Amino acid sequence: MKGFQHTLSGWVCAVQAADSGSFTAAARVLDLTPAAVSKNVAALEARLGARLFNRTTRQLSLTDEGRRFVAQARAGLQQLEAAGAAARNDDEPEGLVRLSCGHGFGRRFVLPLLPALLQRHPRLRVELSLSDARVDLVRDGFDVGIRGAAAPPEGMVARPLCSIPLVLVATPEYLSRVPEPADWRGLAAHQLVGVRFASGHVAAWSFRESGQVLAWQPQAALMLSDPEAVLDAVLAHMGIAQIGLHHAWPELQSGALKQVLARQHEGGLVEMALFYPHRIGLAPRVRALVEHLVQGLGTLPELQVRLSSSGRIQPPIPGARKAQLTAQARSRMPTRTPRRPSKPSAP
Repeated sequence: MKGFQHTLSGWVCAVQAADSGSFTAAARVLDLTPAAVSKNVAALEARLGARLFNRTTRQLSLTDEGRRFVAQARAGLQQLEAAGAAARNDDEPEGLVRLSCGHGFGRRFVLPLLPALLQRHPRLRVELSLSDARVDLVRDGFDVGIRGAAAPPEGMVARPLCSIPLVLVATPEYLSRVPEPADWRGLAAHQLVGVRFASGHVAAWSFRESGQVLAWQPQAALMLSDPEAVLDAVLAHMGIAQIGLHHAWPELQSGALKQVLARQHEGGLVEMALFYPHRIGLAPRVRALVEHLVQGLGTLPELQVRLSSSGRIQPPIPGARKAQLTAQARSRMPTRTPRRPSKPSAP
């Protein structure tokens, strides 16, 4: 343990510098001088025999060794934080917890849950970053992330939240001008609204036909980057769009939107998951946010709506608590092997 105190200072400075993006910004958070942060990190690098940061006059970036170290060091510091709370017999969450989430899901479902959390835990602070761009949760210093299902980053675990069906929708007014097509080939005669993800990917629309699933690339008259903007465009009678059922559910209930080609459309499911550091030694501030989000999101009817085998919308399952407990019981994300769609000829 000799010299551990100095090493720990370096750990704290390195992790904070990685989170803040510069020694100067880290110094403000830690109430140190930039020179002290730089000195502590340099001493840590010398002790480890590895460079953790690439430094220029304008930029600070982690090396590969630095990314691996910061991921492990952050987990270690969280365990120390939890140990301190246990020693004080104080599990009251305090401090800053950083959460990353997609813009539409975060604004509509996550943000309304936060006032109750902060009222319950007045010593807790939350930073919510809303972005549809690809985010490296570990590198960018987030404690918790909500994203579509994927392999969790190294050092993190995934906790399932909900399965969101995709549906084709349009307004009754639009369909009164251009009647609903008899099958998917008729979509070529319609005005379509598409979404281009931050990665540049445009998702194909899939349909069931003769026991197969066929993938068709829509030629959208209007292409947008935000799912909620797609919903706004459809509500402005601009055409047919594929959208998450959770976004369109209130309008489908009210009759402002109508489901299109329900029997043929095979939209699949978007599996939403919550990512956070391994539950062993999880800091009280992180645990409080995780449990609050799992409980709160598990009670929202929009996230419990399902499609029947014929593609028709089924109302939310009574007792959302049951769905929540089922999700909590699953310790790992389910592995699904989707059918590979065959590509039909162009209509």
